[in-house]
Amino acid sequence: MSVGGEERTIRDAGDDSLLSRAGIGDRFSMFLARIRGGDLGAVPVVLGIVVIWTVFQILNPVFLSSENLVNLTMQCAAIGTIALGVVLVLLLGEIDLSVGSVSGLAAAVLAVTFVQMQWHLAIALVAAIAIGCLVGLLYGFLFTRFGLPSFVITLAGLLGFAGLQLWVLGETGSIAIPFDSWIVEFAQQMFLPAWASYVVAVLSVGAYAWSLVRRARRRAAAALDSQSYLQIALRSAALLAFLLVATWYLNLYRGVGVMFLFFLALVVMMNTVLTRTRWGRAVYAVGGSVEAARRAGIRVNRIYLSVFALCSTFAAVGGILAAARLASANQSSGTGDVNLNAIAAAVIGGTSLFGGRGSAFSALIGIVVIQSISSGLTLLNLDSSVQFMVTGVVLVLAVIVDSISRRTRAASGRA
Repeated sequence: MSVGGEERTIRDAGDDSLLSRAGIGDRFSMFLARIRGGDLGAVPVVLGIVVIWTVFQILNPVFLSSENLVNLTMQCAAIGTIALGVVLVLLLGEIDLSVGSVSGLAAAVLAVTFVQMQWHLAIALVAAIAIGCLVGLLYGFLFTRFGLPSFVITLAGLLGFAGLQLWVLGETGSIAIPFDSWIVEFAQQMFLPAWASYVVAVLSVGAYAWSLVRRARRRAAAALDSQSYLQIALRSAALLAFLLVATWYLNLYRGVGVMFLFFLALVVMMNTVLTRTRWGRAVYAVGGSVEAARRAGIRVNRIYLSVFALCSTFAAVGGILAAARLASANQSSGTGDVNLNAIAAAVIGGTSLFGGRGSAFSALIGIVVIQSISSGLTLLNLDSSVQFMVTGVVLVLAVIVDSISRRTRAASGRA
């Protein structure tokens, strides 16, 4: 780890120590100090969501209706899953421009194997996901073996796999997936019963609270300051209240979609892997400084291979979800704004383009922003060109915030 990284670690540890003993006023003051120091976290994005939702609700009261929010959550799942893989690559300071093409190829493989070749659905799904994993491994091999820039490798993949998708689909160019198949029902019709959605909310908060308690106990056993049980209870209660209200409101229409719940599970799983495992810490280390990570004994090439493989795998899963929601795979699968929206979601959600900063929740927050803009403009009957322009402006603002916060952290670190 670099000297600057050690200083930041010591400073963060000191802040955690102070936080554990501080009152509400002191905690708020320290929060403001972190903001001034460039540690913005998800604050800009959350404020952006509040502004976007407020504006669209004023312009069209249907926007925050339970029906529209249920549809919005379902629209987030497919591209959000693709964005989750993009987050991983960006954490290394790299890029994957081919996630849209890989998602379209996976959709084509699923449709051809399941519908035309009459494979069992489970085998067809495994084949489609395996294609995505193999693509990522190929990218990782080219990157680590020949030192090709990820921009060039994945740009070639964008073109090559788009062509392969057309070849797989054949002359028809479009294959309908049966509506009575399990995968289509999963993407379109499966919603949790009201009682089950409340149970999931309570169990989720219980797991979250238990993880905080375990962390507090480990820190206490190591003679480190930790959160008090009162603080853990307050945070858990606030989260539970939010989830119960959100669940109740969604249940006014169709409820919580199983596909959206699947996407949330992927986000939570990857957040746990990134923050609680040696592999996850290695990803952040490589993204912060490749040379420092190598000197620390991290096998950098393995990290690159695994991340590129995961990125393309998530792209394949997202492509399958998108095809299932439309009940078809065609020549336009994975094209259009899929690629750009997935990358934009990761960046808008708070993942740094410079590597080393971000979280799995960036994919969730970012795709909510993009789909909120899309849904709001659709309700206002505005042309898709306006959506592209607005999304572009939001993306530029997100990068500006990231750049400013990065320079602020660098300046405070030198001070």
